[in-house]
Amino acid sequence: MGSPKKNDSKGFFAAMSSGLSIFGNAMHRSVNGLLGYEGVEVINPEGGKEDAEEEAQRGRWKDEERDSYWKMMQKYIGSDITSLLMEYSYLLDQADECEDPYMRLVYASSWAISVYYAYQRTWKPFNPILGETYEMINHGGISFIAEQVSHHPPMSAGHAENEHFTYDVTSKLKTKFLGNSVDVYPVGRTRVTLKRDGVVLDLVPPPTKVNNLIFGRTWIDSPGEMIMTNQTTGDKAVLYFQPCGWFGAGRYEVDGYIYNAAEEPKILITGKWNESLKCQPCDLEGEPIPGAELKEVWHVADVPKNDKFQYTYFAHKINSFDTAPKKLLASDSRLRPDRFALEHGDLSKAGSEKSSLEERQRAEKKEREAKGHQFAPRWFDLTEEVTPTPWGELEVYQYNGKYAEHRAAIDNSDSIDVADVRSTEFNPWQFGNLSME
Repeated sequence: MGSPKKNDSKGFFAAMSSGLSIFGNAMHRSVNGLLGYEGVEVINPEGGKEDAEEEAQRGRWKDEERDSYWKMMQKYIGSDITSLLMEYSYLLDQADECEDPYMRLVYASSWAISVYYAYQRTWKPFNPILGETYEMINHGGISFIAEQVSHHPPMSAGHAENEHFTYDVTSKLKTKFLGNSVDVYPVGRTRVTLKRDGVVLDLVPPPTKVNNLIFGRTWIDSPGEMIMTNQTTGDKAVLYFQPCGWFGAGRYEVDGYIYNAAEEPKILITGKWNESLKCQPCDLEGEPIPGAELKEVWHVADVPKNDKFQYTYFAHKINSFDTAPKKLLASDSRLRPDRFALEHGDLSKAGSEKSSLEERQRAEKKEREAKGHQFAPRWFDLTEEVTPTPWGELEVYQYNGKYAEHRAAIDNSDSIDVADVRSTEFNPWQFGNLSME
C-alpha cells in the first residue's frame, strides 16, 4: 500500500447518533410515506434529474414491501448511536495505556472500525427532534451526552469521557440520492484525546453507499480509506475498506497499515469489520516480519440468538430504562412515544405519535420565529470555527461542560426520586404550550 497524502481534519459520528442513526438525521420528507431525504439531490445516472425525481416520487412500493419496511424499522430504534460508538470503548482505554505509539493507533483505529458492524442493519430510524438527547453514565465509567443541535441542516453533537479519553464530535451528513441508491458523505469532525499523554487523534472515514433502497435487498458498502491521524506525532493509520464485488467477494474486508511520521509502514492490520481484526509487525515493504505474531485486537460481541432487533447484549442494556440515569433528561430519546410504541409492535400508534412530534416541532419553530428567538442547544455551543472538508464546510459545536455540572448536582442531591422514569413525558422543547396549527 502506498503512503497516503496528508489530509485536513474531518470526522464522523458514530454518530453515526449512530452509522445509520446519523443517516436518519438527513431524512425528513417522505416518498410515498416511507422514504424521505432532506436536502438530497435526486440524480438520474443516465443524465438529467427530472425522470429520476418523478420515479422517486411514484415510489412503486407494493403493499408487502411496505409491511416489510415497517417491520425492519422496528430493528433500528432507540439509542443505537451510543451502542455504535461506546460498546468497544475498552479499545480506547487500551490505546491510552499503551506505551507503543504504533500499537496505540492499532487499538484506536480498531475502535473506529468496530462501529461498522451495525451497518448490516439497514432500516431507517426515526428523525431526531431538535433538542433531542441521549445520555449514558453506566458503561466503563463513561459519561456520554449527545444532542440534536440543528434541524436545517440536520446536525448532532456528542461528548464522551472517562478516565482514559475524551471523545468529541460534530456530525453532519451530505447525501446524494441516485434513484435506487444513496451516497452518504460524512461531513463532520471526530476527535479523541488520550488523557495520559494528551495525544489527539483525528478520524476521517470513507463515504458510504446505501444500495437497493427501493428495489431488491438493501445493503451498505463503504469502499475507500479510513484515516486516523495522531496530530501530536504525525503517525497515522490508513485502512482500506474493500469494495463488495460480484457474489459478495471482498465484502467486509479491511486491510491497511500503521505508518510513522515519515510514512513508513510499521504494523499491518487485516480482518473483517463484521467479525474481527488482527495486527502484525511488518517491514518497510509492508510484508509481515517472519516469526512475528498475528495478534487479534478486536472481535464483535455476541448477539442474542434469534434477536429480532439484531442488537448485542450491550445495545439491549443501554436501551433499557433499567439502566437509564437517575432523573433522566426529559429530552432523552428513550422517552419518545413513537419509539416506545414501535418497540412494542403498535405500528399505527407509532406512526401517529411520530406525526404528532413533527407537528409539535413545526409549531415550536413557528413560535420561536414569531418571537425572534434562535434555538440554542443546551449542552453544546456553536463555535466560530469552520472546518473545511471534501464535501463542504462544517460549523463546529463544542461541549460546554454543563452536562457534567447537571449530573453532579443530581448525584450530590439529598432527595431520593423514586418515580418511574417511564412516566416522564418526552419534552425536548424550549417553548411551553404550543397550539398544533
